[in-house]
Amino acid sequence: MRASVAEMSAAPEWTTALAGFLFSLSLIVAIGAQNSFVLRQGALREHIGTVVAICSVSDVVLIAAGVAGVGAALAGRPWLLDAVRWLGVAALLAYGALAARRALRGPVDAAGARRPAAGSRPAVMAACLAFTWLNPAVYLDTLILLGSVANAHPGRQWWFAAGASAGSVGWFIALGFGARALSGVLSRPAAWRGLDGFVAVVMVITAVRVLLAA
Repeated sequence: MRASVAEMSAAPEWTTALAGFLFSLSLIVAIGAQNSFVLRQGALREHIGTVVAICSVSDVVLIAAGVAGVGAALAGRPWLLDAVRWLGVAALLAYGALAARRALRGPVDAAGARRPAAGSRPAVMAACLAFTWLNPAVYLDTLILLGSVANAHPGRQWWFAAGASAGSVGWFIALGFGARALSGVLSRPAAWRGLDGFVAVVMVITAVRVLLAA
């Protein structure tokens, strides 16, 4: 037993960082409201750098806070998560309704544009911040779950956090800028309607899941 503990202590720090990287991906690589939003903005090729930056920086901040022990303080304030939950549900349903409206009406405007109208940068930033910070699941995943797993590596928890942050940032970059490849496929109005319909469904399902988790 002592030998195994010694071997673990002698393991290079990068193994802990790799564990954090893989754990972060296991939490974030899933179809959800935030990822659907990033995917759509990437396909639009509009403000994607801003969206990726907001998502990445937010996750790094949340991961660091979780490792620092903020999750324990949050666990003692359930009313705060409840407030976030209801605000998040409202934001999800509102954006879902807009996406459904776009899907039903189609992306071709009066000028004959073959793409949805561009959203302003402030509006896109506001939506991105809402999907990131008004999702109670993100607090459970980063502040509580990831923070607990990171602190199970005493003395190397920040290596775990660094790996987790790298996984999160890498995912958003890959998703956002990789979605540019969809712009050619989405040159047809019917394809945009399909994507908006998909986004609307994801938003509503996520809102229902948040409510059921209350």
